[in-house]
Amino acid sequence: MTSFAPDSIVLNRKLPLWYQVSQSLRASILGRSPQDPLRLPTEEQLAGHYGVSVLTMRQALKELEVEGLITRHRRRGTFIEPSAQRGAPVRLLGSVDAIVAQQSGMTTELLDQGKAPVSGELAEFFPDVDEVATYHRLRSDESTGEPTNHARNYLRTELADRIDREDLIRWPMTKVLRDVLGVGISRITDTVEARLADPETARLLQVPLLSPILRYTGIIYGKDGQALDVAVIHYRGDRFSFTVTLDAH
Repeated sequence: MTSFAPDSIVLNRKLPLWYQVSQSLRASILGRSPQDPLRLPTEEQLAGHYGVSVLTMRQALKELEVEGLITRHRRRGTFIEPSAQRGAPVRLLGSVDAIVAQQSGMTTELLDQGKAPVSGELAEFFPDVDEVATYHRLRSDESTGEPTNHARNYLRTELADRIDREDLIRWPMTKVLRDVLGVGISRITDTVEARLADPETARLLQVPLLSPILRYTGIIYGKDGQALDVAVIHYRGDRFSFTVTLDAH
């Protein structure tokens, strides 16, 4: 049987070691393959892997036990709970319809909206304007009410003036632009990065500070090649993974 192999991390001495180790183990547990064994290495082996004391390792494991990700049995060892697994993956399959379908099926709360100057980060996408419309939304799982992601959209103001608030609560921005406003979309460029939860994201998604998250950036381009919308979405790392399928033909 193949042994469980948690990812290695570079520990930050400014943060509690047990917390950093618990978060690394948490990500490894939730990201494991179905065929991986449920039994964890011993406390001593894990402590050696991370370069921490056995006492620190026990504190990290206790955190995961309280969370319900592992169970610990005297003399038998420590085991991953079979139910500890990621939610349904977000699949970027190369079509607008796939992205719209993936972003649907959640309850959405519009946290705020307004206008903002084009920042340096957005300047490459909106070189011809000084101001964009902004929307900040929080999405939650319909069945559990658990927050799954929060999204900020930066949109050309002439498009924003035509958008109804209720449409943004009901549908993803991609669908609003294409199907409600009738805007022609030529392509969407997606970027996914691994990040650690900042204070705002931790609060909104109800996860520990510095826990793993996925940061998705999507740029919607119109038929004339201009960027219409830039979306920055932070997903809970324990609920989503991204799969990209490429057509080899």
